[in-house]
Formats: sequence, structure tokens, C-alpha cells
Amino acid sequence: MLVVILNDRIIPPQQVCQACLLADRDGRPRWRQGKLGCGRLVYNFDCCTEVQSNAYECQMGFKLVDIE
Repeated sequence: MLVVILNDRIIPPQQVCQACLLADRDGRPRWRQGKLGCGRLVYNFDCCTEVQSNAYECQMGFKLVDIE
């Protein structure tokens, strides 16, 4: 599941991406085959579990995390 990380909260990407020109026609990030097409991979990190997560930065400057 892809989420947007803000300073003090986690929100679904639809709340941010609705107004983005780089979003798909449904107002969602361009997420294809496990990669963010409208941003870049920032780093991989382990979040207190054995599951590895990817963090991205979209071209608008928001941080997105793929959590499972």
C-alpha cells in the first residue's frame, strides 16, 4: 500500500495526487509494477519488522512509502 508521509501524519496519496498534473487520470500516483513513475526512489528502510519498504520522493516534493 502506498501512503504519503507528512511531518505529523500519514495520508492516502489520493488526497495529494488529485491536484497533481503528473497523476493518472483517476488522481492516483503513477504506480506501475512496484515502481513510482512520477518520482524517484530515495532509499530502502526496515521499519521495525522483517519487511523492507521503499521510500520515494515525488516530483512535487512529497514523501511516499510503499508499506506492506
